[in-house]
Amino acid sequence: MKYTQVVILLTILGSLAACNPGAHQVEKNKFSGLWTLLIIEKQDSISGEWNEWRNGLQGYILYDDKDNMAVHLTSKGYQNTDLVFKNLIDTVSIEELKYLTQSYVYFAKYTVFEDEKIIEHARISHSNPNEWNKVVQRYYEFSGDTLRLTTVENPDSPLRVTWIK
Repeated sequence: MKYTQVVILLTILGSLAACNPGAHQVEKNKFSGLWTLLIIEKQDSISGEWNEWRNGLQGYILYDDKDNMAVHLTSKGYQNTDLVFKNLIDTVSIEELKYLTQSYVYFAKYTVFEDEKIIEHARISHSNPNEWNKVVQRYYEFSGDTLRLTTVENPDSPLRVTWIK
């Protein structure tokens, strides 16, 4: 093989190697943006049926292109309350505290494992202090403008969360 052929071959191989990480970027880019919660379902451990969880929730999940994500879930109609909240550092009544527990929030760094169809959330903060710095994984699947995430860590009774763009 001539020297110029070797150089051309190495250039082509280098270009192919540079393209390979981009293939994973395409799948990762599908997550990017704001998604609205459609439904959360829990699988019955006996029948295997999926049923709406906790009489329905509402919320959003947001993924950016810098590996950051955030999720906020609340009970349906959470924003419709007669309770008046001053400031979180002020004294809050027991009734107000109970109401605030209907709000679930966390921020995380995320990693996509395309081969396994898993997305990992490495939480950096959470509305529950016991969940700070916890790493969780979700199986993912896309269908058009729909994203479905299913818990990995609860195989006997998983949650399935469906989001739409």
